[in-house]
Amino acid sequence: MGGIGWLDRLESALPIALVLALLVGLGLLFRLSRKAKKLLLKRHLRHAWRWLEERGLVEKTPALVHDYHRLYPELAILERHFEVIQKECRELMAASDRIPHIRQSGGQYTTRGIHQVEWKTFMLKSGRFLPQNCARAPETARLLRRIPGVETAFFSILGPNQHLRAHWGYYKGFLRYHLGLVVPDDNRDGRCWLRVNDDRNAYDKRIRSVIEETPKYYWHEGEGIVFDDTYLHDAANESDSPRAVLFLDLRRPLPWALHALNVAFLALARLDPALRSIHRDAVMKD
Repeated sequence: MGGIGWLDRLESALPIALVLALLVGLGLLFRLSRKAKKLLLKRHLRHAWRWLEERGLVEKTPALVHDYHRLYPELAILERHFEVIQKECRELMAASDRIPHIRQSGGQYTTRGIHQVEWKTFMLKSGRFLPQNCARAPETARLLRRIPGVETAFFSILGPNQHLRAHWGYYKGFLRYHLGLVVPDDNRDGRCWLRVNDDRNAYDKRIRSVIEETPKYYWHEGEGIVFDDTYLHDAANESDSPRAVLFLDLRRPLPWALHALNVAFLALARLDPALRSIHRDAVMKD
């Protein structure tokens, strides 16, 4: 019994050791190249998150979370006011030539690959709200201020006949939310879709081809969906008109100690010059 108790105490102490390791890693983060930072977030920290999931300390989400209101009940506020948000998005899309491309608003982390397609982003919040952009969508900004845990918020506008190839996101401290705003013909023909595959073996071996066997989620106006973007995912607009969603990164629900760590990590990460540049480059031009 004494041995079992010792093992229990050791396992209980491991999250604390993990916290310390992450903080040390964060201290090194600002000295790393962009490529090294991506590797740290995508590979090393992901293994730490997996360790937490395997021990039941963090909930492992399915590929698509349909019952997300149990995690984020306040998202219902956005859905109740969908038409207000949609109206502001449509008005901005009428001047889409002045909306920054994802290459401009991606904080220098998004310069190649999927970001070569016609994908524009009207940024409302990246760590903090962007006042100039919020003034152009005041009701949406007001509603977003009522949603706790929002780290990133923007109108994601994918051009006609565009495909975001299968890829893995960077950081598991978020869950991603899409609210369909402008979906051509409300997806009557199923031409606007998202696929998310949670196969861990595919991630470990970097096998992108499994996405072809993954069921599609079809956006609809006024409907939301949540997913973990560190899972393999791709998206497409196969229609002849732009598709727009409200795109949020929300802090993942966590036990209090891990929540505090996550908040601290995100706060310090915002000091990275590459991320700070978003507040300059993502502003819509007059």
